[in-house]
Amino acid sequence: MNYPIYTAIKPKKRLKLKAYMSENNTDIEATNTGLINSAAATAVRPDEVDADISATADNLDLETKTFAQYGVEEEITKALDERGITHPFPIQALTLPVALDGADIIGQAKTGTGKTLGFGIPLLMDTLGPGEEGWDEDPASGSAQALVILPTRELAKQVAEELSAAAKYRTVRIAQVYGGRAYEPQIEAIKAGAEVIVGTPGRLLDLINRGILRLDHVTTVVLDEADEMLDLGFLPDVEKILAATRPDRQTMLFSATMPAAVIALARRYMNQPTHIRAQEDPTDDTLTVRSVSQYAYRVHAMNKVEVICRILQAREREGCIIFCRTKRTADTVTRELSRQGFAVAALHGDLGQGAREQAMRALRNGKVDVLVATDVAARGIDVDDVTHVINYECPEDAMTYVHRIGRTGRAGKHGTAVTFVDWEDLPRWRLNCKTLGLEYKEPVETYHTSPHLYSDLDIPENVGNRLPRSQRKREGLNAEYIEDLGTTGSRSAARSRGRSRGRGRTHRKADDAVRTKQTKSRRPRKRTHGARRTKPTE
Repeated sequence: MNYPIYTAIKPKKRLKLKAYMSENNTDIEATNTGLINSAAATAVRPDEVDADISATADNLDLETKTFAQYGVEEEITKALDERGITHPFPIQALTLPVALDGADIIGQAKTGTGKTLGFGIPLLMDTLGPGEEGWDEDPASGSAQALVILPTRELAKQVAEELSAAAKYRTVRIAQVYGGRAYEPQIEAIKAGAEVIVGTPGRLLDLINRGILRLDHVTTVVLDEADEMLDLGFLPDVEKILAATRPDRQTMLFSATMPAAVIALARRYMNQPTHIRAQEDPTDDTLTVRSVSQYAYRVHAMNKVEVICRILQAREREGCIIFCRTKRTADTVTRELSRQGFAVAALHGDLGQGAREQAMRALRNGKVDVLVATDVAARGIDVDDVTHVINYECPEDAMTYVHRIGRTGRAGKHGTAVTFVDWEDLPRWRLNCKTLGLEYKEPVETYHTSPHLYSDLDIPENVGNRLPRSQRKREGLNAEYIEDLGTTGSRSAARSRGRSRGRGRTHRKADDAVRTKQTKSRRPRKRTHGARRTKPTE
């Protein structure tokens, strides 16, 4: 493939940053290394090796530095200011100077610490929208210039909305490309001209193979939650997507965890990436956020819903997400809590995309305050004011636990995580604690009447298993509209499968009828021991 030679491939953000730095008599390289004040955390980036930058919140002087002081353009800072976002989090403060300089990045920070804006701001600053300065001269005008790949539909929708909010005063167009929705609106958005594409691997690759989505003008690629994409088996798709982009692109990879497979992916597809780590406390070696209080209880299966009903009435409790291993369990818990008067919605893979988005909107809009979900909601989903996370069963592994409880305690807020551990799961819980560097404490046997439950979680002593009618003030899931997402392009196949299933049922019913008739015909006549019937006399 022949790629046009850009007079400025990563030009826009680099030139903006250099102009800002020259106005403030600041050197870019000095900024990259000057972010870290402690000797133990400083690092340089030689041409021969990858850089390794780490810092703590205390090192970065975040309370005084604003986004504008990191060279972020005025249109973006204005949009952020309106949302009350003025000072960067550690991962953002570390990422911005390196990303704005055009370097590849491996960004690692605990979940809920602001990775989205860490890559979103540099991505937007490297993208030109219609009518913006340089648009007419840019060979990429009207084509995709940036690509964000994410593992789940919910996360893709959330990131696209976050980028759109940051680009409020820009003309950059952002298209969402993920499964479960009709193809036509997504294809129309791409053909109309979208500078930023945000999507999941399956739908992205499908549109690439159809020749609808071209990535030869893409100069910035972001892989978010890369470890989850590999866990879900998306590696072949991701590799094919990366192969369709420019070889001189900037690649940014962000995730809360960095297993060996992710590092191998980075080595293969990134050019001398700078590894950036941000942490709250240099002495904190755990993978969980310190602002989350964690509790583990041994609860009998028949008493779990009773215990949850009490937890949901804790003081200062706002939003809550309850994680279950199976879809059936999620539906069962949802029904039970609904009967007890709680405003609750379910979220799992058996629901259609419209119903899944309805549940997320209802939670975000406050129409429900309890979401019962499988791990489809455990990665990256950011909902304001989720104060509690409950694991209905012990998570299968340590990373699942990290991402589940990461739905609370986000952006510096305090959260509470409660895990129910069954007897047979005690070895798994012990292993999870060891893997995460958490102090292991034997889960206490707990019932809905246990005094320590009320004292640990600040639950009023007089609450019961039902939410009092006076407190049922939320509108509920049905008050949230469900969007018509159209056909996903497989309607004919679905109809075909439906017809096949229908024929199968018809045949089975006919066969059953024949077998029943045959059985009846073979059934021996019932003999009686009464007198023989005789011919009646005339």
